[in-house]
Amino acid sequence: MLVLIILLVLIVIALILVYWFVAAQSGKTGGKKKKKKPGKDRATLLKQANRQLAANPRDHEALLTLADAYYEDQAWDKAMKTYGILVGLCATNQAIEEWYVTMRYGLAALQLKIAEEAYKSLMVARTLKDDQFDINTNLGYLEYRRGNHERAAQLLNQALQEQPDHAATRRNLGRALFKLARFADSARHLKAVIDQDPSDKESLFFLAQALQELGRTDQALKIFNHLRPDPVLGPHSALYAGSIRQNKREMEKAILDFELGLRHEEIRDEVELELRYRLADAYSKQQELSKALTQLSEIYKKNPAYKDVTARISQMRELHSNRNLQTYLIASNAEFTALCRRMVMTFFKNATIKVVDIVVHKNEYADVLTEVETAQWEDVILFRFIRGTGQVGELVVRDLNARLKETRAGRGFCVTAGSFSETAIFFVEARLIDLVDKEKLLDIFNRLD
Repeated sequence: MLVLIILLVLIVIALILVYWFVAAQSGKTGGKKKKKKPGKDRATLLKQANRQLAANPRDHEALLTLADAYYEDQAWDKAMKTYGILVGLCATNQAIEEWYVTMRYGLAALQLKIAEEAYKSLMVARTLKDDQFDINTNLGYLEYRRGNHERAAQLLNQALQEQPDHAATRRNLGRALFKLARFADSARHLKAVIDQDPSDKESLFFLAQALQELGRTDQALKIFNHLRPDPVLGPHSALYAGSIRQNKREMEKAILDFELGLRHEEIRDEVELELRYRLADAYSKQQELSKALTQLSEIYKKNPAYKDVTARISQMRELHSNRNLQTYLIASNAEFTALCRRMVMTFFKNATIKVVDIVVHKNEYADVLTEVETAQWEDVILFRFIRGTGQVGELVVRDLNARLKETRAGRGFCVTAGSFSETAIFFVEARLIDLVDKEKLLDIFNRLD
């Protein structure tokens, strides 16, 4: 009996050893086959799904298997069509996850650039599941494209809370915030995007604009200069760079920026027109009137109604033919005040005129205080020479009247290369102020010549 028990124990041990050996061999063989298993499984699943659909075209599990496979293969048209069938089945089949198939239908539509269909589907999907990342980030992007920047920022911010490292979400959020004039927040997000991907030039361009709006013009200028050679962003970057320098009165550098912008082969019409307009303005400030006129003429050929280009062309032609008017309107302050000195000498015949003081207010006007003496009378006269061709209003002549009292001048002259409003004319009727408009100014220039 004892021998029998020992034999049984040995047999059991032997069987266990054989099992372990076979299992080990099976494990090795299975490991080798495992690499091919996913492919075979997928093929098997697709074959099975097609068999199921042949038997039942409304089999939701088979449809979902095919739809997901198409989506993974980026066969967007087939994916959209198949998810669309599933969306249609949701009303009668509670086993289908409606939010999921609706979302996937919308995402496939987005890949096919069917934006309206994508928007509608993602809106529906979000009513079913409002905390899903793919829904929020893509719907936020679509809201941004539709100009709904506040809504876009809300959705993108929610998506970013779920995936803080998702660059596309942060990029779109930065741009939406820029459109909302939340420049500090925009710059913060865009800076993070660029740190993650320094080659993202479009985000860099948005960042430069945000910095400019924040008054950090030196940093903005550095970025715009960096982007000037870019074939897509270069023209617009050159326009921004030149405008910053123009505001700093660095006209030569501004001219270079605008010229570089115009050298690009492909420029959007509105950018080209503005580049030429600002270049013409910079040239005129440098008294290069023929070059300014050339740029204005190019604008006129493309769009005669652009801003005040027609009036500017007439003005440039007149300036080009009248050196005194040119000096009066666009020369340096030193040349302008020298001309003003000469002009005051023409106002009174047979008089001794002494210039007591000249005060230049920015580049807008000069007040020339004089003492005038004739055989019959003597008085203090204040002249205000306004550097502009527009209409002078009542506020300007009121200010001149106040200056007359401050300086104790007995009489004043307000001179402009433009005209005067009716209220300005009415204001001076009972006061010792004479108005000299463009026509009379040109007569003075003729007397000087």
